[in-house]
Amino acid sequence: QLQLVESGGGLVQPGGSLRLSCAASGFTLDDYHIGWFHQAPGKERKGVSCISSSGGRINYRDSVKGRFTISRDNAKNTVYLQMNSLKPEDTGIYYCAADGYSYCSTKPRYWGQGTQVTVSS
Repeated sequence: QLQLVESGGGLVQPGGSLRLSCAASGFTLDDYHIGWFHQAPGKERKGVSCISSSGGRINYRDSVKGRFTISRDNAKNTVYLQMNSLKPEDTGIYYCAADGYSYCSTKPRYWGQGTQVTVSS
């Protein structure tokens, strides 16, 4: 019943942009800290960005600072990841995850199914 669904992935050229969405159902997202994670092909999943339940705290992995922006619209029960200046190394599956207790946890309690991002010429 508690579900997170990512959308917005696709194929883009280097330097292009995408906006990923993470929509929650079965619970109200404003009670949860949210993280975005990236899993490159054949690699371990790594954290990309975190946002606190209130939106007051935000963190980014160094490799995406200045390029990616995380935001949330609690009225729409949705969290976003705006990705600009995309690079081939950004290719992979992007997951959103929620945790009601730990901010920027490496092991959030709830996970979405992921959305594929491919950056290629």
